[in-house]
Amino acid sequence: MRRWWDDTAGGLPATFWYLWSGLLINRAGAFAMLFLSLYLTAKRGASESLAGFVVGAFGAGGAVGTLLGGVLADRWGRRATILAAHLAAAGLMAGLAFSRHLAVIAVLAALVGLVHSMPGPAFVAAIVDVVPEERRSRAFNLQFWAFNLGMAVASLLAGVLAEASFVALFLVDAATTLAAAAVIALKVPETLARAARPSATGGAPAEPVRPGRLRRPGLHTALTDRTFLVFVGLTFLLAVLAQQTSTIMPLAMRADGLRPSAYGLVVALGGALIVVGQLFVPRLIEPYRKSSVLAVSTGLMALGFGTLAVADDLPLYLGAAVVWTVGQMLAAPPNAQINAELAPPELRARYQSVFSLAFPMASFVAPALGGLSLQHLGERHWLVVGGLGLVAVVGHLLAGPSRERRVAASLARRREAEPVRG
Repeated sequence: MRRWWDDTAGGLPATFWYLWSGLLINRAGAFAMLFLSLYLTAKRGASESLAGFVVGAFGAGGAVGTLLGGVLADRWGRRATILAAHLAAAGLMAGLAFSRHLAVIAVLAALVGLVHSMPGPAFVAAIVDVVPEERRSRAFNLQFWAFNLGMAVASLLAGVLAEASFVALFLVDAATTLAAAAVIALKVPETLARAARPSATGGAPAEPVRPGRLRRPGLHTALTDRTFLVFVGLTFLLAVLAQQTSTIMPLAMRADGLRPSAYGLVVALGGALIVVGQLFVPRLIEPYRKSSVLAVSTGLMALGFGTLAVADDLPLYLGAAVVWTVGQMLAAPPNAQINAELAPPELRARYQSVFSLAFPMASFVAPALGGLSLQHLGERHWLVVGGLGLVAVVGHLLAGPSRERRVAASLARRREAEPVRG
């Protein structure tokens, strides 16, 4: 067990663990957006399609926030970006608690989406800043684990809070966001000062880079990288599937006569499975090609969500959740690794912001189109979702070989460029 623990979590710096703790606290209190669609339909009289568009505004704001967060993390600093976003999110969430008009709620949801997504690139960039390259895979796996551990706690508590008071749901969310900001403010230094500008020869860093002095090419480099964009597009399809859990599934469960606490149980089950099993995933998938692992993982997600076409009681929902959660668990490490492999070292933060864009975009598309689909197609909506997953399976199998050849060539060039040590 000690050897397994050392391989899984050993050798990581204290700053990483404080970042990890801040993420865990924040996710454990991320109640409100899980139940926003139910809140809008049950308390504000919105239709399913209108609720989908309001929740979609959260995703639209997140798309802007992801890009903004990537730029600010490079220019302003990792710590400053995370703190500003957390403080703004707490204030906006308190505003949502007491808003009554749908138009105001939609605007606030878009702004919350913006500030919720801003810290993502900064968190990843800070991890890259402080964690040695050979330990980053385990760091990102632990990051995904913390995210889902927090989500499991949030889901269990949110189901109870939603039945008692939606206002309390929003206010507790705001309070935990402030608690996470306090951890970052007290324990996490500005890591951008530790990063370094590569030398002109591609060798060792030439000099430290301070916040505000880092100058890198714009986002156009990542936005014109075809191999990278194909990977981002496939990740977007995976994210659309994953977003069904927090956007469309609660509406489907309500239509089947299930209570909010039942929805919280389904989401919590997925989180619990990840908490128990995620740390064993890297060794399980290590012998296989990343493209094959992603094809299998996306296929499992397609099967799980497609099964909801015939689900009408809690046991079937729970069984389907097991299937799609295993798919998510398998997908997490190769997704993070491929993104890091495709990004040039000097453009990691910018590539991360474009990669992260897939998730807020899915947060907009999944509820905006999913609400219409559920309203007009009913349970056949889940067959459409399963079909999207199968498209992504084929995409990974076709795109994987050329992507892996590029990564191998890139690694070879980097090794050749490294200075010879005496």
